[in-house]
Amino acid sequence: MDLLTPSFGLIIWTLLAFLIVLFVLRKFAWGPILSALNERERTIADSLATAEKVKTEMAQLKSENEALLAKAREERTAMLKEAKDTKDKIISEAKEQAKFEAGKIMADANIALQNQKMAALTDVKNQIGNMVIEISEKVIRRSLEHKSEQENYIRQLADDVQLLGKR
Repeated sequence: MDLLTPSFGLIIWTLLAFLIVLFVLRKFAWGPILSALNERERTIADSLATAEKVKTEMAQLKSENEALLAKAREERTAMLKEAKDTKDKIISEAKEQAKFEAGKIMADANIALQNQKMAALTDVKNQIGNMVIEISEKVIRRSLEHKSEQENYIRQLADDVQLLGKR
């Protein structure tokens, strides 16, 4: 129970220690604490004033930024229009060039086709000529072997020529 009811001496010594600490704090710490609080108050006031100034500057910068954005949008619109015109011009030029190239390719293809056709006809004629020569050679060899067969064969050819002439 001694803890709940302190003795009179303890109260006196505690009060004396409190007064000494209060005096020492008032003499040495109270002044610096108050000056620090005053300095802090001044710093907060300056910070508030600076914040107001910055807020005003930010509002001004915001309005300048909006003006710059509007100008940039106008420039972007002009650039997009110019780019679109350039794109359309390039596309039309490319189409014209493609038509010209296609016509040139078609003409070249027709010429190549005609050349191939003529070469094929020449080749067929040459093959037919070779076949005629081979057949004629065989006929002549056969004809020269037997004199009687040769005369019969000549008569037959003559008859065929006359029949062809009468038709």
